[in-house]
Amino acid sequence: MEGRVLVAMSGGVDSSVAAARLVRSGWDVVGVTLHLWDYPDDGSVRGRCCAPEDVYDARRVADVLGIPHFAFDRRELFEREVVTPFVEDYLRGATPSPCVRCNRGVKMKELFALAERLDARWVATGHYARIAAGPPLRLRRARDTAKDQSYFLDSLRAKDLERLMLPLGDATKAEVRDEALLLDLPGAQKGESQELCFVPTGRYDELVAKRAGDRARPGPIVDDAGRTLGQHDGLFRFTVGQRKNLGVATGSRAYVVKLDADTATVHLGTREALLARGARLGDVTLHDGVALPLRAGVAVRYRAEAVPARIVASDSGVEVLFDTPVPAVTPGQRAVFYDGEAVVGAGTIVSSIPDETPHAEQLEVAQ
Repeated sequence: MEGRVLVAMSGGVDSSVAAARLVRSGWDVVGVTLHLWDYPDDGSVRGRCCAPEDVYDARRVADVLGIPHFAFDRRELFEREVVTPFVEDYLRGATPSPCVRCNRGVKMKELFALAERLDARWVATGHYARIAAGPPLRLRRARDTAKDQSYFLDSLRAKDLERLMLPLGDATKAEVRDEALLLDLPGAQKGESQELCFVPTGRYDELVAKRAGDRARPGPIVDDAGRTLGQHDGLFRFTVGQRKNLGVATGSRAYVVKLDADTATVHLGTREALLARGARLGDVTLHDGVALPLRAGVAVRYRAEAVPARIVASDSGVEVLFDTPVPAVTPGQRAVFYDGEAVVGAGTIVSSIPDETPHAEQLEVAQ
């Protein structure tokens, strides 16, 4: 058991190279693929993780590496823990982080449980992140900052990190791709998956509309003076910070600044109105040895820069108070706390705390 490593294999380049590196280092490697989602059999969708084709691709890699491979059906769990909450979040005017939920409630949870069944002491994945020495152990940003995935793994605590290996943490994506080609691994030429695995077309609104049925409420689109500019057929078609495809003409550049689920109202405003001095959080986790109040860098979405802030307890729960106002702080996204490069906690954004003295030069809203 001490030398056996369970490796999560998606059939993609990253997990394949992670497995190859462990085999080359002499570990007793066992490959595991989680079947989480199904696609049409008409060939219209390829290159997305967690589907039957990925089981086949992962098995081909395992054969080349000479390691055993097992596939486990976790579609029902994925539906319950990821897809259903994704739809519900959009219906209530939030913008969810399904990859955070998947890693916490499905992938990492199941991989550690399966390691016990397969008599493996260790679990390894192809995530781009590192583990900082303790005590206590901390999850740390990857060397390749463009690929860093520590944001999605905020739930991992020291007890998990004691059994986790991240073979790609010190590698760049280019190095991993070159290694896959050099080893002639099946799938070495696979492209990057840019969309959610269960929304391969990128049209998440179509999935939500299909599943929502008559729960998708129409409502008004209003400007910052409260004037009705038009109507929409569901809050799920909008997200805070959005400026394109608003469905109305305003005469000037406008952004979604708020989604009111109680009245099904989409509020538009200026770029300055997007600035927030803080955020109210729910579902907060603090890692070992961390307590409030806390100063940390806080990333309010994936690939966002971590900005200096204070995290404090308040009458309503936990709040993040930024040193400098931050744009488009979006309910439903995960706010991850960093001490330097190390993850020390996180919480889900419930609402933003508006900035009463905006500074337009702070705005860097994605177009």
